[in-house]
Amino acid sequence: MARPAPVRIDNVDTSSNTVRMDKSHSPTLADLPAEAPASAEPSSSGAEVKGSINLRIEAQTRQLIDDAAAVLGKTRTEFMIESARTLAIDVLLDQRLFVLDSARYDAFVHALDNPPAPGPKLRALLGRVPGWKT
Repeated sequence: MARPAPVRIDNVDTSSNTVRMDKSHSPTLADLPAEAPASAEPSSSGAEVKGSINLRIEAQTRQLIDDAAAVLGKTRTEFMIESARTLAIDVLLDQRLFVLDSARYDAFVHALDNPPAPGPKLRALLGRVPGWKT
């Protein structure tokens, strides 16, 4: 039986984008990192800055969210934060993570390392003055 070709995966660290809170706390805007820290090490201060997010939504949408949260045994806030965080990670991973078998990975790296020579359209584009400089 033939073994499948090895798969190469580019890992994306999303640990710096997660926040741990107890269930009695209502998450806020400051719970989410403003920017990625330089390292994944926890801060030595231990204190987390909190803020708030205010949303205006239609009553039907709020009821839908409340119903879904109740099914999972969560508060509206817990449900919304978890859902938003999950979708945000998925969006970022869709932009950063793709899986290729060994042959396609090698072809991809070769294409990156050996780009085609610029054609006349690219030369014309690069020769234009950007709109913000005119």
